[in-house]
Amino acid sequence: MNSVQAVKARIGVMIRFAVWLFAAAAALTAAPADPVFPGRQSAWEGFTRYDFEIAARKVTVIAPAASAPGRPWLWRAEFFGAFATVDVALVKLGWHVVYMSCPDTFGSPDTMERWAALYTELTAKYGFSRLPVLLGMSRGGLYVYRWAAAHPDKTGLIYGDAPVCDVKSWPGGKGKGQGSARDWVLFQNVYGLTEEQALAWKGNPIDILEPIARARIPVIHVVGAADDAVPVAENTTVLTQRYEALGGHVELISKPGVGHHPHSLEDPTPIVDYILKHRLKEK
Repeated sequence: MNSVQAVKARIGVMIRFAVWLFAAAAALTAAPADPVFPGRQSAWEGFTRYDFEIAARKVTVIAPAASAPGRPWLWRAEFFGAFATVDVALVKLGWHVVYMSCPDTFGSPDTMERWAALYTELTAKYGFSRLPVLLGMSRGGLYVYRWAAAHPDKTGLIYGDAPVCDVKSWPGGKGKGQGSARDWVLFQNVYGLTEEQALAWKGNPIDILEPIARARIPVIHVVGAADDAVPVAENTTVLTQRYEALGGHVELISKPGVGHHPHSLEDPTPIVDYILKHRLKEK
């Protein structure tokens, strides 16, 4: 082998070594493998469903075929699987959907502690985004706003769907809405309040907006204009006025002639597009 051939051979070896180093570095820096959760596996809308427990509560996680970058997730407060057009659309885009079963607790302090345990488990152990999108459907509005007010640094966007924003309206029924005598008593029992105290309670979404506004958390509400269970005028309208007075913005999608049901949109594209464009992301 002459000197020219020797030089070419050495260059070839160096190139192959450089390619190997690049491939190795890429493998080391690639996104971690999608997590596998404990518990029972089943199918939901063509995706893998996991059911297990955290903080002594049942947790459901819907996993996409492959996670989107940053592992975004939709955190549903109540009514897993109900009117789930947005849930399905986001899972198709690589999002996880998460639900912890704490029904009929109205976002109580005990529930918020269990939510905190769930949040820590998903972000620290499974690499989920630190800024989930919160879905508060109907009474679920109490959960998501109470979480966001207490943890604005752990909230990427609030999506309220016909959300309860003032318990005096629902379940209290002290305005023009139907109310729910059963749930009004249940709410008082959960929080340990008399009716007089419940009427004066300042833990409503409409009362706790300042930390949410300071964090500039995006908000979208989808409502039925003819809702007589959770009247728009007593809930979303009041919240919108107060949030925007604090410098925030509530994107509103109103469905003419529609009551409390059905929730969401048959074609969820406007909701999904708003979430994708406006949700806060980790820096």
